[in-house]
Amino acid sequence: MRKQLMKGNEAIVKSAILAGCRAFYGYPITPASEIAEAAALHMQDVGGVFLQAESEVAAINMLYGASSAGVRCMTASSGPGISLMQEGISYMAGAELPCVIADITRGGPGLGNIGSEQSDYHQVVKGGGNGNYRTIVLAPYSVQEMADLTALAFELADRYRNPVILLADGFVGQMMEPVEFAASATLPRPSEWAVTGTVETRGNLITSLHMGADDLESHVHALEAKYRVAEQREARAEDWYAGDADVVLVGYGIIGRILKAVTAELRTKGMSVGLLRPITLYPFPKEDFQRVAQRARAFVVVEMSNGQMVDDVRLSLNGALPVEFFNRVGGNVPSHEEVREFVLKQLHRYAAEERVIHV
Repeated sequence: MRKQLMKGNEAIVKSAILAGCRAFYGYPITPASEIAEAAALHMQDVGGVFLQAESEVAAINMLYGASSAGVRCMTASSGPGISLMQEGISYMAGAELPCVIADITRGGPGLGNIGSEQSDYHQVVKGGGNGNYRTIVLAPYSVQEMADLTALAFELADRYRNPVILLADGFVGQMMEPVEFAASATLPRPSEWAVTGTVETRGNLITSLHMGADDLESHVHALEAKYRVAEQREARAEDWYAGDADVVLVGYGIIGRILKAVTAELRTKGMSVGLLRPITLYPFPKEDFQRVAQRARAFVVVEMSNGQMVDDVRLSLNGALPVEFFNRVGGNVPSHEEVREFVLKQLHRYAAEERVIHV
């Protein structure tokens, strides 16, 4: 199949349709609006449903209904809209309903601005709604990964009967790159737990309500067991020269591309630098960090936030190595030069410390 040049936001929709998505409910918001626009254009071509809801609250509850009927469905928004969806996401996780949600992040808090940030990490990775639940979170860093990880998101949503969030910063959503799509998937049959209006499914009950304390406790333990399985099987990261590096750079989304360029430049100068890029933010690839830490001397985390993923890096390492942090916020993106100079300072400092130790 020939590659097609398109925005990351549009690649999400085309990949979703190929993955069997047949319902999109959403409300436009910058920098995610092209997703709703593309869904309006293309969903009808496959006999699917597109509906611009009156609000993000309505959109997530429409997903609840479509998913209950066994339909692969999705929505998309940005930080303020995702905030409004949090109650519905909690309901869907509690009812064990699969869906895919694209969060194309912008500056915050509040209305913030329409510049790109990564400040929705806590909101989606830690669960912004009430109760004990998790969402699986995937973080693409290219238009090709927007397509590939969207297809994976639908598979994981069905496999774990849980909402899956595609977390991409505004840069990745708006940039244009060539992308190659996988072959169209076979449409999934409605699951045995769904309510499809047949005699066989009449007895199915889809709810997140568990009135008895013991009943709810049992349900929460069952959810937790499911998340533990996902943590063991689904964690993903890109290791780019990290296995033999003294200083390991860490970033996701557009930051991963900047760090890869800095790594390439410094390695040509003989410096021991590598990149470890988380692809799944939940489950977080802890074992990859622990493996790399056996050889490395330090980690440098770069984010377009005030420091949200850096906490998970530190938890994964459990104090075994120092973790330095560099960031920009407000819609600013760290430049190649800024990151390079920060990394060089760390390399020089570690080299000086090593000389002191030997003396």
